[in-house]
Amino acid sequence: MNIAQVIVDVPAKQVNQTFDYIIPQHFQGVLSEGMRVIVPFGPRKIMGFVIGKTDQSNFTRLKEIEEILDLTPVLTKELIQLGKWVSNQTLSFYITAYQAMLPQALKATYKKELVRSTEEQISKELEFLFANKKRIPYERLVNSPITYTVVQKAIQNGEIYVDYLVKSKGAKKAITMVKPGKEEHQLMEGFHNLSKTATKQRAILQYFINHPSEIDQASLLRKFKTSHNTIKSLTDKQLLHVYKKEVYRNPYNDDNFKSTEPLSLTKQQQQAIKPIKEFIHNQEQGVFVLHGVTGSGKTEIYLQAIQDVLQKGQEAIVLVPEISLTPQMVKRFKGRFGSNVAVFHSALSVGEKYDEWRKIFRKEVQVVVGARSAVFAPFENLGIIIIDEEHETSYKQEDQPRYHARDVAIERSNYHKCPVVLGSATPTLETYARAQKGVYDLAVLDKRTNNKPMPSVEIIDMRKELHAGNRTMFSRTLKNKMETAMDKNEQIVLLLNRRGFSTFVMCRDCGHVNECPHCDIALTYHKSSNQLKCHYCSYEERMPLTCPSCESELIRYFGTGTERVEESLTKLIPHARIIRMDVDTTRRKGSHERLLGKFSNQEADILLGTQMIAKGLDFENVTLVGVLAADSMLHLPDFRSSEKTFQLLTQVSGRAGRHELPGEVIIQTYTPDHYTVQLASQYDYKRFFNMEMKIRRQFQYPPYVFLTLITVSHPVHAVAIKVTQQIVQFLSQIIERNTTLLGPTPSPIMRLKNRYRYQCMIKYKREPNLKEKLERVVRPFEDQILKEDLQIIIDTNPYQFM
Repeated sequence: MNIAQVIVDVPAKQVNQTFDYIIPQHFQGVLSEGMRVIVPFGPRKIMGFVIGKTDQSNFTRLKEIEEILDLTPVLTKELIQLGKWVSNQTLSFYITAYQAMLPQALKATYKKELVRSTEEQISKELEFLFANKKRIPYERLVNSPITYTVVQKAIQNGEIYVDYLVKSKGAKKAITMVKPGKEEHQLMEGFHNLSKTATKQRAILQYFINHPSEIDQASLLRKFKTSHNTIKSLTDKQLLHVYKKEVYRNPYNDDNFKSTEPLSLTKQQQQAIKPIKEFIHNQEQGVFVLHGVTGSGKTEIYLQAIQDVLQKGQEAIVLVPEISLTPQMVKRFKGRFGSNVAVFHSALSVGEKYDEWRKIFRKEVQVVVGARSAVFAPFENLGIIIIDEEHETSYKQEDQPRYHARDVAIERSNYHKCPVVLGSATPTLETYARAQKGVYDLAVLDKRTNNKPMPSVEIIDMRKELHAGNRTMFSRTLKNKMETAMDKNEQIVLLLNRRGFSTFVMCRDCGHVNECPHCDIALTYHKSSNQLKCHYCSYEERMPLTCPSCESELIRYFGTGTERVEESLTKLIPHARIIRMDVDTTRRKGSHERLLGKFSNQEADILLGTQMIAKGLDFENVTLVGVLAADSMLHLPDFRSSEKTFQLLTQVSGRAGRHELPGEVIIQTYTPDHYTVQLASQYDYKRFFNMEMKIRRQFQYPPYVFLTLITVSHPVHAVAIKVTQQIVQFLSQIIERNTTLLGPTPSPIMRLKNRYRYQCMIKYKREPNLKEKLERVVRPFEDQILKEDLQIIIDTNPYQFM
């Protein structure tokens, strides 16, 4: 088969197909499916993925593949098929689906150059531009005063041409190593021949006589407090050999992971793991829902199931939400499986992610623990896929391809004939409903492994606090309990789901609110930097001293953010040591681990933070958890808002009393009678599930129906409205009679990043050929999408409605 079928690196509807290229003679026998290649495409050279080979083509004049970027395929045969499935499910381009599977380092970079093609004289302007060089970056032309007409004429005359270079970003790390260049007796001879004054050379040579193994040059220079010249003198005499050695960038190099042994399982854990192990041994596909309260030992079940998989010579993927991928979680897996574990998360550098991926690719590890994208790990013999905290919305990608990691995991498990385990104290309603219907297998862990009771929960009505004259954000009960805990040298976790100092800033004279110039949203005040920031488009400006509208100095801060709570806490309990954890304080690499390490070492009394502190943390000295504004998510325009609130309250409550000391939780709310708050305080997931399902059935929301959200955006308001109206009109003519079509309506935040946004929603139980219908809907607007900055986003499983 001498023709390659290539998906090219152009994310556009017009080229969302394979293109045929001839495989040159020198690549035949080398090129295989899954490799990246460089191909000519129009006037350019671009990267592409070979996803098939054939002997025949419908085209007669085929171009040749120019270069191979890989000598081994970066996409397995399974991942090639999976990419097609993801593309079809999410209505995304093939190239987008394939690139989502690979680390950033494997994405191509493109460079345009001007090349001189003649030795004969060219115009003075071009001679000056090239400055005696054969090739120059295209940017030099852009930044020069030379007109494009001059360049165009030179191209037509054959004096110069434009060349396109494609490079793979993947850079391997290499360090300089030093080892003996001769046998021991020759080194001894060399030592005696060295001048007595060459003390550093003699010391280094003596070291290698005693330690004949290699050492990295940087360590050697530090050890002997010398320079490169000393090493060079010895290499010139051929006594030492200096060379480059490829090494992995290891983000956990400095960490000591204490080896752990499997723990004895409780009766409930044994009952839960038994069917999972049977499916592993029988190589059966199945989905297990592990519904376990916080502290019930779900992680130990994961570890022991993986142990069985490894003993069979198979591999395991463990997905953990980004904010739960804490050093504690990494420690559990590295402690049990050592260097057999690769770790993926967003805090790693591009190079570190690439090296972790290469460990999997080279079959040097059998376990990957990572966030959403780790579901695409290039394992070829999977024995289990585990999704911890399966209810987390971060498992759904919000950019193309808009896949849900759970769906991809189940699709991969069908291919590998292996079980998928979905673990959570608060499973999504969709997952639990499937378990109730018998589509998934359900295992319940309703007791903590140490038999400690769940923390007691007290709901505080903040309206009563206000009537009693307490205008602070801390109820009297919470304040007293915080002081009691600190008197006992116990620790406290406080949750507030808003970062910044205040939610908005308003002039008390004229009512002016500082809004983002690019979005329909008020700017948030950050006191530490004295900045007003937009949390949607990252716009920021200095906090004005006077009102920009009426120049009044009476500016007031409304709402409460973590920064403001920290300041108030300091005034309320001056001796409290506080660690604040939010996006602002964990921006720098390693800050997340450093802050948690300080809290774990009891260098702070109070851990204050946003959602990131609610999950995956286990501190034995935490006895009190306070939720400062339990209502903050309840009233968002999202049918899942009650479910998300219940999940968050349950998860954060589980941070208290996990060890010897009993725990308690204080939930502050302005809606104390809301069923979500009441049932979360009782840890009653089943009653919450039943109540929420009744509401979902009444208003026809998942899991009773499927949803598709279409969002139209454009810089011009009228265009966004008009296109959405046309889409609704067209859809109403082709959808089934029982399907509900809602809209057009403005998005909850209508203007975002200078784009106006409108949406419509399809609710359906059965809608044959929906994807084909959606493609038909978009087709008339393809020209506008290409030329007029129109965007039409179709989400076939929406989780974000803002």
